[in-house]
Amino acid sequence: MRRRLLSLLLLLPLVACRDEGVRAPFAESRTPPSLDVRFQPPAGWAWGYVKVGDDLVQRYGVSAPRGVARGQILILPGYGESAEGWFETAANLNGRGYVVWILERQGQGGSERATPWRDLGHVTSFAPDVTATRAMVKAVIRPPQGGVGARDPFVILGAGDGGLVALRALEEGVLADTVILSSPNFDLADPPRSKTELIRIARWARGLKLGFVRYPGQAGWKREGPDGFGARLTHDPARGAVQQAWRLANPDLRMGAPSLAWYAAFYDAVDAVGRDLKRVRTPVVMLDAGQDVKALPGPQRTVCAALPRCVETRYPGARHALHLETDSLRAPWLQKVDQVLRSRTASPPAKP
Repeated sequence: MRRRLLSLLLLLPLVACRDEGVRAPFAESRTPPSLDVRFQPPAGWAWGYVKVGDDLVQRYGVSAPRGVARGQILILPGYGESAEGWFETAANLNGRGYVVWILERQGQGGSERATPWRDLGHVTSFAPDVTATRAMVKAVIRPPQGGVGARDPFVILGAGDGGLVALRALEEGVLADTVILSSPNFDLADPPRSKTELIRIARWARGLKLGFVRYPGQAGWKREGPDGFGARLTHDPARGAVQQAWRLANPDLRMGAPSLAWYAAFYDAVDAVGRDLKRVRTPVVMLDAGQDVKALPGPQRTVCAALPRCVETRYPGARHALHLETDSLRAPWLQKVDQVLRSRTASPPAKP
């Protein structure tokens, strides 16, 4: 423990060396050469920015189906994912008649960074993600309100730790017909240290304004590092290589291990969400990867049981990135998302 704290203290001089001019957000990304057309931007894809108060700028994208849309979905990706990794899914949902919005998390993808190291996933709190989600729904998407059958459904999909953001947004009053949690993370399957020690060090470092450093031994992005398939996030080699292809072609999209403050923010969000689950009146559909459940058998089941209206569907044998899995596993997952969007709620969204 003392040795790790010393390692963090040795990084103090770096605080004064940070260049504030290299953290700006960006919109357009370069399509990797020879990338299969199914992984390229959907037809009509457009980028935008959302900023609330003094929070950092976050990038979002949107694409619409041909003809009249039958519903809308807002996707909140997990750690390290940019919107580009969801292009195939967005195009699939467009083809089924839905408008697809993807809001990138703070400090990821094309969003503004809090440090000059763009491959460092650094935040001090998940609260700005929640605030940006609320702003997206209220000021950008503006799903029509009305009685049952008088409007098209609006669904939020939170993937990985994006599920924490989605649930916290519901607890703070965001209105949606249904929320889908795809392979949600309510704990970390492979933390760099024991959970208790990691939380203690992460919160200590954040309190000393040292939260922007990584846990000692964790690395930034590497060209020779594993892609999604190599990291065992999916069984599909082609889909597993997509995010890495975009990172190779766009240095600003590269992401390595998170900062210490990110770990503190993650567990703060887990605690906050857990305290207020009973306030969530919106129906929740939890889609779990079988291998995630094997690694962390308790959290998903506990959270779903604590929610007033939650239904869990499990995909045995599937790895974490359900949207990047092989067709045999991804097709039923995509069909479930479609089914949720097609269904109508029994009553209008509850007022906060």
